Amino acid sequence: MDRRTALKTVGGAVAAAAASTLPFPAIAASKAPIKVGILHSLSGTMAISETALKDVDLMTIAEINAAGGVDGHMIEPVVVDPASNWPLFAEKARQLISQDKVAAIFGCWTSVSRKSVLPVLDELNGLLFYPVQFEGQEQNKHVVYTGAAPNQQAIPATEYLMSKDGGGAKRFFLLGTDYVYPRTTNAILRGFLHSKGVKDADIAEVYTPFGFSNYQNIVADIKKFASAGPTCVISTVNGDSNVPFYKELGNQGIKATDIPVVGFSIAEQEIAGMEIKPLVGQLTAWNYFESLKNPRNAKFVKSWQDYVKAKGLKDYPVTDDPMEASYIGIHLWKQAVEKAKSTKTDEVRKALIGQKFAAPDGYTVEVLENQYLSKPVFIGQINDKAQFDVVWKSKGLVPGESWSPYIPKPKNA
Repeated sequence: MDRRTALKTVGGAVAAAAASTLPFPAIAASKAPIKVGILHSLSGTMAISETALKDVDLMTIAEINAAGGVDGHMIEPVVVDPASNWPLFAEKARQLISQDKVAAIFGCWTSVSRKSVLPVLDELNGLLFYPVQFEGQEQNKHVVYTGAAPNQQAIPATEYLMSKDGGGAKRFFLLGTDYVYPRTTNAILRGFLHSKGVKDADIAEVYTPFGFSNYQNIVADIKKFASAGPTCVISTVNGDSNVPFYKELGNQGIKATDIPVVGFSIAEQEIAGMEIKPLVGQLTAWNYFESLKNPRNAKFVKSWQDYVKAKGLKDYPVTDDPMEASYIGIHLWKQAVEKAKSTKTDEVRKALIGQKFAAPDGYTVEVLENQYLSKPVFIGQINDKAQFDVVWKSKGLVPGESWSPYIPKPKNA
C-alpha cells in the first residue's frame, strides 16, 4: 500500500496532519506509516562522520520494515541536511516535528547541534535519540542518550593511560575542537586528574576551531610539553580536523610508543579514509568496535556490508560506535512504541525506561531512568588494517552518569 492510499484509508485531514503521532488504535485499521526524522549533516565539516549515521539509520529502518515494521506499521524516514550549521539543526528539527509530523528524531553529532535542538524539542514535545559520545552534564526528558557519557569513555581511557599497561602518563595534553563537548569533557578530566594528585602544571589545554588544519605548531608544542615527563594526548578534536592532526603527528615523527594519543571522536569510519601509518598504535575508547568477535556483531557487520554494496556506498565500508548507537536507538524506539501502543512522545518515553536490547557489542544494553544507557567500555589500539585491537574492557556494563562528580552540578539541573 502506498502512502497516498494509506492516508485516504485513515480519513483525510486527520491522517494527513497527525498519522505519525496518533495512538495505534486510531491508525490500526490502515496500518498507516509512521514517520521518523533523520537529522544528520550530509555536507560541511561534520559530514565525514555523520553521513554514515544517516545511512545506517536507513538500513536499520529497512530491516525493521522487512520484518513487519512497528506492530505492522512501516517506518517512513524523512531525511534532512542541517549542513554542519548549528542554528540550522534547530530549524530542521522544527520542520520535522511541525511540518513532517515525525514521531521521533534520530540525529545530531556535536553537542552544539544537540543544544541547538533542545529548545525546539521542549517547545514541541519532540523526542530525540542522540547517538554520539558527549560531555554529559545534561538530563532532558526529550532526549535518549545512546552514546557514551564521560564515565563510559573519557574517564576509563584516562585511567588506562595512567596505568602501567597504558604507558604510565604523568603529563596530559588536552587537545580539542572549540565547543561545548571538548571544553566540558576537559573540565571533567581536569577535576579527575586533580583527584589523582596531578597538578595544573602537568596539564595543557588547547582548542582549535571546527575545520582547523594547521597543526604544525600545536604538535611542536606537544613534543616540547612531553620533554618534561611521560606524556599522553587526550584528543577531543572533532570532524575532518582529525585528518591533518594525525598526519602532522607522523610528519613530526611522533609514534604511539613515544606519546600515546587517545582520541574520542575517531573511529573506524574516520580512519578508513586516512593514511594508516601515523595512526598505528594510537588509542581510542568506545562502547563498540567492528572487530569485536560475537555472532550479533558478525550479523550487524554483514548487514552493513551488504547494504553498502547494494547502495554503492563506497566511502563507508566499515561499522563504528556511533553507528551501533544509532542502530540500538532505533530498535529501542520500536520496542517502546510497541509496548506503549502509541507513538505519542510522553507514552513512548515512559515505555522506554527499562527497555533492553541485545546489541552488536555482545552485551544487552538497557535504558536507565535518566534516559542514558548501561553499556560496556572498550579501549582499542589502531592496527595496520585500520581496525582496533581491544587492549582493555570493562568487567561488565557501566551505567551512564548524567552528572560527573568531578565538576559542580549545574544550578538549574
